[in-house]
Amino acid sequence: MVAPATGDVSEGDAKTVDDEVRQLYERYQAAESDAERREVALKMGKLDGRRHTRIYAALEGG
Repeated sequence: MVAPATGDVSEGDAKTVDDEVRQLYERYQAAESDAERREVALKMGKLDGRRHTRIYAALEGG
């Protein structure tokens, strides 16, 4: 997912990311194996990377 051209992140986008983070955190806590926790952690890292991309885009466009 790429940040809008203006660098603005809508409230809806932020809520979607918050929901994704919450779901991943719950999955991580419920994981029964190291492999499952690693898989969830990798997904969390990708989500974090998308968030940083949006922040940097907003800073450059600001």
